[in-house]
Amino acid sequence: MKKAFVLDTNVLLHDPNAIFRFEDNDVVLPITIIEELDRFKKQPQETGRNARQVSRTLDELRQQGPLIQGIQLSQGGVLQVALCDRKTLRELPPELEGDQADNAILAVALERKQQCQCPVVLVSKDTNLRIKADALGLAAEDYETDKVDLDELYTGMAELLVNTEVISQLFQAGRVSLPNKLFPNQALTLVDSLNPSHTALAMVTNTQGEVVPLPKFPHNGISRIQARNREQKFAFELLLRDSISLVTLVGKAGTGKTLLAIAAGLHKVADEKRYSRLLIARPIIPMGRDLGYLPGDVNEKLTPWMQPLYDNFDLILGTQEAGKQPHHWRRGHEELIDQGLLQIEPLTYIRGRTIPHQFLIVDEAQNLTPHETKTILTRAGENTKVILTGDPDQIDNPYVDAASNGLTYVVERFKGETMAAHVTLQQGERSALAERAAALL
Repeated sequence: MKKAFVLDTNVLLHDPNAIFRFEDNDVVLPITIIEELDRFKKQPQETGRNARQVSRTLDELRQQGPLIQGIQLSQGGVLQVALCDRKTLRELPPELEGDQADNAILAVALERKQQCQCPVVLVSKDTNLRIKADALGLAAEDYETDKVDLDELYTGMAELLVNTEVISQLFQAGRVSLPNKLFPNQALTLVDSLNPSHTALAMVTNTQGEVVPLPKFPHNGISRIQARNREQKFAFELLLRDSISLVTLVGKAGTGKTLLAIAAGLHKVADEKRYSRLLIARPIIPMGRDLGYLPGDVNEKLTPWMQPLYDNFDLILGTQEAGKQPHHWRRGHEELIDQGLLQIEPLTYIRGRTIPHQFLIVDEAQNLTPHETKTILTRAGENTKVILTGDPDQIDNPYVDAASNGLTYVVERFKGETMAAHVTLQQGERSALAERAAALL
């Protein structure tokens, strides 16, 4: 049955193409949304860009006819901008007098429910607005077009019971084909069904289920960093494979996501010279006051945001070791920057660029929306490798959550692609205290 979806402003700010995501159902935009878009469009970040894009889209659509009367969408539904009935607004409970914008959206949804013979659903990413709608007898849903079930999130790894002959053939012939349903570049642990202590680490090479053994890890590590567990060995292999253009690493704090990515990037850029530069970017999502409140020039303002990256360079380059002089602590990564091998910058500056021949690491990618990750991935030029790292349980962006962020979205959408690979890191290696704190707190 055809439905009518009444959208909240935050849905359009999250996905500027949301009005086209409801198939042949009707889409209703309360007039107050236009006012809120006008307020948000002045913001410099992705929220402002999305607001401006929605305004441009609506301006183009109104060429087809008055939006207040409704216009036909290509999918078969009708888009309409609806005015708020003052009478309906006054009939709302007095406890809802606080937020006029939310009340106007609720009033439009209630009025549409009274007029329409079809089901009416309020769509909002605001949990409290959905609760208010439910209290008023309205059906309310989150915007779930890009949501991922975290319990079913692809881990990039699998453990398979196989015959002894399969493991023998794997090492003797250097490859073996398995009948199991496997994804390209999936990491495997093959367990001997007769002797469970006999295992082999392997990687899937293509969509036909061909498997090759995991290469031996270098004795001196990668950029002085040794893989401490099986997951990290898998991650290093994906990061070092030139045939893989996109790698996603998900894991809790202390699992080594950023450290592994930086170590592999340095190895590829400085040692193998496979890429011209290591480019590292982080989204700037403030937990308190914004960046402009910090003292100093742009580099000094960015230092607190980039400090976690500097810490990883200290570890890799040995500038944290006992006996080093304090004034030498940043020398390693500063020399790489001076040589043009390393660039560290906020993610804001990447939009609009073309990035060829670079090893691009996007840290804290869980704070990105799916639309933002699309923007980043479409910046990749010829011979560029992109690494997305993050922890879905540590999100500071109010417009995404653990199930709707750009990182998990990319993991699920790319899991069948031969150019992409993923590993979920679970074992913390930062310290015994950090691992215990992550588990207990």
